[in-house]
Amino acid sequence: MRARHVSPFGQAMMLKSMSRFRLGTLSLVPALAITLGAAAGALVVTGGAVVAQTQEPPAIAWDARRLERLDRNVRRLERALTQRNAAGDPVIIEADPEVVALMGRVDLMDQRLSDLEATLVRINGENERLTIELESGERTRRDLAGRIDALTRQVAQLESAAAETAAEGGGTLAPRSPSGSEGGDFDAAMRLVRDGQATDAAEAFELFIVTWPDSGRVPEAHYRLGDLRLAGNDATGAVQDFARALRGWPSTAWAPDATVKLASALAASDRNEQSCQALGEFGRRYAERASPALRARATQINSQAECG
Repeated sequence: MRARHVSPFGQAMMLKSMSRFRLGTLSLVPALAITLGAAAGALVVTGGAVVAQTQEPPAIAWDARRLERLDRNVRRLERALTQRNAAGDPVIIEADPEVVALMGRVDLMDQRLSDLEATLVRINGENERLTIELESGERTRRDLAGRIDALTRQVAQLESAAAETAAEGGGTLAPRSPSGSEGGDFDAAMRLVRDGQATDAAEAFELFIVTWPDSGRVPEAHYRLGDLRLAGNDATGAVQDFARALRGWPSTAWAPDATVKLASALAASDRNEQSCQALGEFGRRYAERASPALRARATQINSQAECG
Protein backbone atom coordinates (compact mmCIF):
# COMPACT_ATOMS: atom_id res chain seq x y z
CA MET A 1 0.00 0.00 0.00
CA ARG A 2 1.33 3.41 -0.93
CA ALA A 3 1.93 5.75 2.02
CA ARG A 4 0.18 9.13 2.15
CA HIS A 5 2.11 12.19 3.24
CA VAL A 6 0.30 14.72 5.42
CA SER A 7 1.71 18.16 6.21
CA PRO A 8 1.75 19.64 9.76
CA PHE A 9 -1.36 21.67 8.96
CA GLY A 10 -3.11 18.45 7.90
CA GLN A 11 -2.01 16.79 11.08
CA ALA A 12 -3.50 19.61 13.18
CA MET A 13 -6.82 19.40 11.29
CA MET A 14 -6.94 15.62 11.79
CA LEU A 15 -6.19 15.86 15.50
CA LYS A 16 -8.78 18.61 15.92
CA SER A 17 -11.39 16.42 14.30
CA MET A 18 -10.41 13.38 16.33
CA SER A 19 -10.60 15.34 19.59
CA ARG A 20 -14.37 15.61 19.20
CA PHE A 21 -14.78 11.91 19.95
CA ARG A 22 -15.06 10.41 23.41
CA LEU A 23 -13.01 7.30 22.77
CA GLY A 24 -13.13 5.05 25.89
CA THR A 25 -10.14 4.02 28.01
CA LEU A 26 -6.55 5.20 27.55
CA SER A 27 -4.93 2.47 25.38
CA LEU A 28 -3.66 2.18 21.82
CA VAL A 29 -5.38 -0.39 19.59
CA PRO A 30 -3.05 -2.55 17.58
CA ALA A 31 -5.20 -2.20 14.46
CA LEU A 32 -4.42 1.48 14.00
CA ALA A 33 -1.45 3.45 15.38
CA ILE A 34 -1.09 7.21 15.15
CA THR A 35 2.33 8.76 15.69
CA LEU A 36 3.46 12.36 15.31
CA GLY A 37 6.73 12.50 13.47
CA ALA A 38 8.47 15.15 15.54
CA ALA A 39 11.82 14.89 13.82
CA ALA A 40 10.67 14.88 10.20
CA GLY A 41 7.45 16.86 10.75
CA ALA A 42 5.30 14.30 8.84
CA LEU A 43 2.81 11.49 9.60
CA VAL A 44 2.70 8.19 7.68
CA VAL A 45 -0.14 5.69 8.28
CA THR A 46 0.25 2.17 6.81
CA GLY A 47 -1.70 -1.04 7.26
CA GLY A 48 -0.06 -1.95 10.55
CA ALA A 49 3.16 0.02 10.96
CA VAL A 50 4.24 3.58 11.62
CA VAL A 51 7.13 4.99 9.54
CA ALA A 52 8.79 8.34 10.28
CA GLN A 53 9.56 10.39 7.20
CA THR A 54 13.19 11.47 7.05
CA GLN A 55 12.85 14.25 4.46
CA GLU A 56 10.85 17.42 4.70
CA PRO A 57 8.24 17.39 1.93
CA PRO A 58 7.78 20.47 -0.20
CA ALA A 59 5.33 23.09 1.01
CA ILE A 60 1.75 22.62 -0.10
CA ALA A 61 -0.22 25.45 -1.63
CA TRP A 62 -3.57 25.28 0.14
CA ASP A 63 -6.07 26.32 -2.49
CA ALA A 64 -9.80 25.68 -2.41
CA ARG A 65 -9.49 22.27 -4.09
CA ARG A 66 -6.86 21.00 -1.69
CA LEU A 67 -8.86 22.22 1.30
CA GLU A 68 -11.96 20.48 -0.03
CA ARG A 69 -9.96 17.28 -0.49
CA LEU A 70 -8.58 17.60 3.03
CA ASP A 71 -12.09 18.06 4.38
CA ARG A 72 -13.24 14.88 2.54
CA ASN A 73 -10.29 12.95 3.95
CA VAL A 74 -11.02 14.14 7.46
CA ARG A 75 -14.66 13.14 7.08
CA ARG A 76 -13.55 9.75 5.76
CA LEU A 77 -11.29 9.34 8.78
CA GLU A 78 -14.13 10.29 11.07
CA ARG A 79 -16.37 7.63 9.51
CA ALA A 80 -13.60 5.04 9.89
CA LEU A 81 -13.14 5.90 13.52
CA THR A 82 -16.89 5.77 14.07
CA GLN A 83 -17.10 2.32 12.47
CA ARG A 84 -14.26 0.99 14.62
CA ASN A 85 -15.88 2.37 17.73
CA ALA A 86 -19.19 0.75 16.77
CA ALA A 87 -17.39 -2.58 16.13
CA GLY A 88 -15.95 -2.57 19.64
CA ASP A 89 -12.42 -1.79 18.50
CA PRO A 90 -12.05 1.87 19.60
CA VAL A 91 -9.22 4.17 18.69
CA ILE A 92 -7.77 5.80 21.80
CA ILE A 93 -5.69 8.96 21.91
CA GLU A 94 -3.42 8.80 24.93
CA ALA A 95 -3.03 11.91 27.05
CA ASP A 96 0.47 13.35 27.34
CA PRO A 97 1.88 12.38 30.78
CA GLU A 98 3.55 15.76 31.08
CA VAL A 99 0.22 17.49 30.43
CA VAL A 100 -1.48 15.27 33.02
CA ALA A 101 1.24 16.06 35.56
CA LEU A 102 0.98 19.77 34.75
CA MET A 103 -2.79 19.70 35.17
CA GLY A 104 -2.32 18.03 38.55
CA ARG A 105 0.07 20.76 39.62
CA VAL A 106 -2.37 23.41 38.38
CA ASP A 107 -5.20 21.81 40.42
CA LEU A 108 -2.96 21.72 43.50
CA MET A 109 -2.00 25.37 43.06
CA ASP A 110 -5.65 26.29 42.58
CA GLN A 111 -6.54 24.49 45.84
CA ARG A 112 -3.73 26.25 47.68
CA LEU A 113 -4.89 29.56 46.28
CA SER A 114 -8.43 28.86 47.47
CA ASP A 115 -7.09 27.99 50.94
CA LEU A 116 -5.05 31.19 51.00
CA GLU A 117 -8.08 33.27 50.01
CA ALA A 118 -10.15 31.65 52.78
CA THR A 119 -7.37 32.37 55.29
CA LEU A 120 -7.19 36.00 54.19
CA VAL A 121 -10.97 36.37 54.53
CA ARG A 122 -10.82 34.90 58.04
CA ILE A 123 -7.92 37.17 59.03
CA ASN A 124 -9.72 40.23 57.69
CA GLY A 125 -12.83 39.30 59.66
CA GLU A 126 -10.78 38.85 62.82
CA ASN A 127 -9.05 42.19 62.27
CA GLU A 128 -12.39 43.93 61.85
CA ARG A 129 -13.70 42.34 65.07
CA LEU A 130 -10.58 43.36 67.02
CA THR A 131 -10.80 46.89 65.63
CA ILE A 132 -14.42 47.21 66.80
CA GLU A 133 -13.50 45.88 70.26
CA LEU A 134 -10.56 48.27 70.54
CA GLU A 135 -12.73 51.22 69.54
CA SER A 136 -15.37 50.19 72.10
CA GLY A 137 -12.71 49.81 74.80
CA GLU A 138 -11.28 53.21 73.98
CA ARG A 139 -14.72 54.82 74.24
CA THR A 140 -15.29 53.14 77.61
CA ARG A 141 -11.88 54.29 78.84
CA ARG A 142 -12.58 57.89 77.83
CA ASP A 143 -15.99 57.77 79.50
CA LEU A 144 -14.52 56.44 82.76
CA ALA A 145 -11.71 58.98 82.67
CA GLY A 146 -14.26 61.76 82.24
CA ARG A 147 -16.30 60.52 85.16
CA ILE A 148 -13.25 60.24 87.40
CA ASP A 149 -12.11 63.74 86.44
CA ALA A 150 -15.57 65.13 87.17
CA LEU A 151 -15.70 63.44 90.56
CA THR A 152 -12.19 64.62 91.38
CA ARG A 153 -13.17 68.19 90.57
CA GLN A 154 -16.26 67.79 92.69
CA VAL A 155 -14.21 66.62 95.69
CA ALA A 156 -11.82 69.55 95.20
CA GLN A 157 -14.74 71.96 95.11
CA LEU A 158 -16.20 70.47 98.26
CA GLU A 159 -12.87 70.72 100.04
CA SER A 160 -12.51 74.33 98.94
CA ALA A 161 -16.01 75.12 100.16
CA ALA A 162 -15.29 73.41 103.47
CA ALA A 163 -12.09 75.41 103.87
CA GLU A 164 -14.00 78.62 103.21
CA THR A 165 -16.66 77.62 105.73
CA ALA A 166 -14.04 76.87 108.34
CA ALA A 167 -12.39 80.25 107.68
CA GLU A 168 -15.71 82.05 108.01
CA GLY A 169 -16.33 80.32 111.30
CA GLY A 170 -13.40 82.26 112.73
CA GLY A 171 -11.77 79.17 114.16
CA THR A 172 -14.21 78.74 117.04
CA LEU A 173 -12.60 75.38 117.93
CA ALA A 174 -9.12 75.66 119.36
CA PRO A 175 -6.94 72.57 119.32
CA ARG A 176 -7.11 70.74 122.63
CA SER A 177 -7.13 67.14 123.80
CA PRO A 178 -9.67 66.28 126.52
CA SER A 179 -8.06 62.87 127.11
CA GLY A 180 -4.49 63.85 126.39
CA SER A 181 -4.06 61.30 123.58
CA GLU A 182 -5.16 60.83 120.01
CA GLY A 183 -6.74 57.43 120.63
CA GLY A 184 -8.49 58.62 123.78
CA ASP A 185 -10.11 61.57 122.00
CA PHE A 186 -11.38 59.38 119.15
CA ASP A 187 -12.72 56.72 121.50
CA ALA A 188 -14.48 59.41 123.55
CA ALA A 189 -16.24 60.71 120.42
CA MET A 190 -17.30 57.14 119.51
CA ARG A 191 -18.77 56.64 122.99
CA LEU A 192 -20.90 59.72 122.51
CA VAL A 193 -22.18 58.25 119.23
CA ARG A 194 -23.12 54.99 120.93
CA ASP A 195 -24.83 56.91 123.76
CA GLY A 196 -26.98 58.74 121.20
CA GLN A 197 -25.54 62.16 121.98
CA ALA A 198 -25.30 63.27 118.34
CA THR A 199 -24.55 66.96 118.95
CA ASP A 200 -21.79 66.29 121.47
CA ALA A 201 -20.39 63.54 119.27
CA ALA A 202 -20.23 65.91 116.27
CA GLU A 203 -18.38 68.50 118.32
CA ALA A 204 -16.02 65.83 119.62
CA PHE A 205 -15.13 64.71 116.07
CA GLU A 206 -14.67 68.32 114.94
CA LEU A 207 -12.32 68.88 117.89
CA PHE A 208 -10.43 65.70 117.07
CA ILE A 209 -9.90 66.86 113.46
CA VAL A 210 -8.60 70.24 114.58
CA THR A 211 -6.40 68.82 117.34
CA TRP A 212 -4.94 65.88 115.41
CA PRO A 213 -4.84 66.99 111.72
CA ASP A 214 -2.05 64.54 110.84
CA SER A 215 -3.72 61.51 112.39
CA GLY A 216 -4.46 58.52 110.23
CA ARG A 217 -7.95 58.44 111.73
CA VAL A 218 -8.95 61.90 110.43
CA PRO A 219 -10.70 60.40 107.35
CA GLU A 220 -12.78 58.14 109.60
CA ALA A 221 -13.58 61.12 111.82
CA HIS A 222 -14.93 62.93 108.74
CA TYR A 223 -16.94 59.80 107.86
CA ARG A 224 -18.46 59.68 111.36
CA LEU A 225 -19.13 63.39 111.30
CA GLY A 226 -20.79 63.14 107.86
CA ASP A 227 -22.95 60.27 109.13
CA LEU A 228 -24.12 62.39 112.06
CA ARG A 229 -24.91 65.36 109.81
CA LEU A 230 -26.80 63.20 107.31
CA ALA A 231 -28.89 61.81 110.18
CA GLY A 232 -29.55 65.43 111.24
CA ASN A 233 -30.81 66.33 107.72
CA ASP A 234 -27.73 68.45 106.96
CA ALA A 235 -27.14 66.99 103.50
CA THR A 236 -24.78 69.77 102.39
CA GLY A 237 -22.53 69.41 105.45
CA ALA A 238 -22.65 65.62 105.13
CA VAL A 239 -21.48 65.81 101.50
CA GLN A 240 -18.43 67.84 102.53
CA ASP A 241 -17.40 65.43 105.28
CA PHE A 242 -18.00 62.31 103.18
CA ALA A 243 -15.94 63.83 100.35
CA ARG A 244 -13.04 64.49 102.73
CA ALA A 245 -13.32 60.98 104.17
CA LEU A 246 -13.20 59.38 100.71
CA ARG A 247 -10.29 61.39 99.38
CA GLY A 248 -8.05 58.92 97.50
CA TRP A 249 -10.76 56.23 97.71
CA PRO A 250 -9.47 54.36 100.76
CA SER A 251 -9.89 50.60 101.14
CA THR A 252 -11.07 50.78 104.76
CA ALA A 253 -14.06 48.85 106.08
CA TRP A 254 -16.22 51.98 106.31
CA ALA A 255 -15.41 53.24 102.76
CA PRO A 256 -18.30 51.38 100.98
CA ASP A 257 -20.85 52.76 103.46
CA ALA A 258 -19.39 56.27 103.18
CA THR A 259 -19.62 56.14 99.35
CA VAL A 260 -23.29 55.12 99.38
CA LYS A 261 -24.10 57.78 101.99
CA LEU A 262 -22.25 60.37 99.88
CA ALA A 263 -24.51 59.43 96.95
CA SER A 264 -27.54 59.69 99.23
CA ALA A 265 -26.52 63.14 100.49
CA LEU A 266 -25.90 64.36 96.94
CA ALA A 267 -29.31 63.12 95.83
CA ALA A 268 -30.90 64.78 98.86
CA SER A 269 -29.29 68.10 97.88
CA ASP A 270 -30.61 67.84 94.27
CA ARG A 271 -27.29 66.86 92.71
CA ASN A 272 -28.44 63.70 90.96
CA GLU A 273 -25.69 63.66 88.33
CA GLN A 274 -22.98 63.75 90.98
CA SER A 275 -24.90 61.17 93.00
CA CYS A 276 -24.84 58.82 90.00
CA GLN A 277 -21.09 59.34 89.66
CA ALA A 278 -20.62 58.40 93.32
CA LEU A 279 -22.70 55.26 92.78
CA GLY A 280 -20.56 54.43 89.76
CA GLU A 281 -17.44 54.59 91.94
CA PHE A 282 -19.17 52.39 94.52
CA GLY A 283 -19.92 49.80 91.84
CA ARG A 284 -16.36 49.79 90.52
CA ARG A 285 -14.50 49.92 93.84
CA TYR A 286 -16.62 48.59 96.70
CA ALA A 287 -19.74 46.73 95.55
CA GLU A 288 -18.06 43.34 95.37
CA ARG A 289 -17.20 43.30 99.08
CA ALA A 290 -20.22 45.30 100.30
CA SER A 291 -23.07 43.71 102.22
CA PRO A 292 -26.32 42.81 100.43
CA ALA A 293 -28.15 45.47 102.41
CA LEU A 294 -25.70 48.15 101.30
CA ARG A 295 -25.95 47.05 97.65
CA ALA A 296 -29.74 47.20 97.93
CA ARG A 297 -29.49 50.73 99.34
CA ALA A 298 -27.25 51.72 96.41
CA THR A 299 -29.81 50.31 93.97
CA GLN A 300 -32.56 52.31 95.66
CA ILE A 301 -30.58 55.56 95.44
CA ASN A 302 -29.79 54.76 91.81
CA SER A 303 -33.53 54.60 91.04
CA GLN A 304 -34.26 57.78 92.98
CA ALA A 305 -31.54 59.71 91.18
CA GLU A 306 -32.70 58.29 87.81
CA CYS A 307 -29.20 57.16 86.88
CA GLY A 308 -28.84 55.75 83.39
